[in-house]
Amino acid sequence: MIQTLEQLRGLYAAPGDRALRKQLDHIDAHAARFITLSPFCVVATGGVHGALLDASPRGGAPGFVKLADARTLLLPDSGGNNRLDTLENLLVDPRLALIFLIPNVDETLRVNGRARLRDEAEFTGRFAEGRQRPKLVIEVQVEEVYLHCAKAFMRSQLWQPETWPRRSALPSMNQMIHDQIGACAPTETQEQMLARYRDQLAQETTPSA
Repeated sequence: MIQTLEQLRGLYAAPGDRALRKQLDHIDAHAARFITLSPFCVVATGGVHGALLDASPRGGAPGFVKLADARTLLLPDSGGNNRLDTLENLLVDPRLALIFLIPNVDETLRVNGRARLRDEAEFTGRFAEGRQRPKLVIEVQVEEVYLHCAKAFMRSQLWQPETWPRRSALPSMNQMIHDQIGACAPTETQEQMLARYRDQLAQETTPSA
């Protein structure tokens, strides 16, 4: 079992100079372009008093995360299950990590920083055009930015359709949750769930009155 830094480092070569130097403290032109093309990111946060960490998927039209300036990103909060794991974590621990993905691109962009929850109109209003105004915006003060290599996506062949399993390899989301919580109510088919989600998403894209 590995229990010390010396043991861990003994298994691996030292990181190369390029791997260390690629880390920036701001959003440069390439990172900005990456974020503008990205329709999806994963947000990681930590809780208080040793609580487990949380990673949450976020998505929207490409560029749904906006660049306020070279050291500030704005991420609108969209409707979900109302657990608010990410938002509650950020109230007690502002540290946040983002991984941006672009379909059919094997590289990813990693951004680390600290966040504030902004509900002022000057923030939420930036996302009101063509959709419901979000209740709040996560303002990210950027501290670390770097591109991550393609190896993980090449190994997984994530963007290769011929490697994808059929959706029928799993029960519907509703059936899986029913089984997990022991619910006895009639289950919703995958098609019914998708139709319900489409209706909810259509409401999100209805501009606020």
